[in-house]
Amino acid sequence: MRMNLICIGKTDDKEIRNLISYYLPRLPKHWNFEMTELPDVKSSKNSTADHFKKEEGRLFLQHLEPGDWNILLDEKGKQYTSREFASKLDRQMMNSSIKRINFLIGGAYGFSEEIYQKAQEKISLSRMTFTHQMVRLFIVEQFYRAHQILSGKPYHND
Repeated sequence: MRMNLICIGKTDDKEIRNLISYYLPRLPKHWNFEMTELPDVKSSKNSTADHFKKEEGRLFLQHLEPGDWNILLDEKGKQYTSREFASKLDRQMMNSSIKRINFLIGGAYGFSEEIYQKAQEKISLSRMTFTHQMVRLFIVEQFYRAHQILSGKPYHND
């Protein structure tokens, strides 16, 4: 099993990069975790939301393979508790037909229709709005937390 976090743009904020770097080495080796940062789509005077979504979608498609399970981090997605999310990851990792789980973080305008069609599901981290850079940190921390839960480690005042 491989896990990949695919994001549009780089994480510019040094503090957020440092916090992400804190969690990455703590993820289990057997997850074969990768974080792929795609280049930002350049804007012009005539750039529209549809233009950004289409161009970002083209970039995402270059990194999606047949047999991947694609999960969009999307404001309209389903919300999970940390324990539910851990169980979900565990079930998906046990599914031998899934070779790689991709978590996609889109740009400011969301995803193109083509990417929505390639996704098996959508997850929302909150009904609140966060920067795309913070979402990276939050999902990586939840990966770490899921690993701790699945490993039977003490969790959140249990």
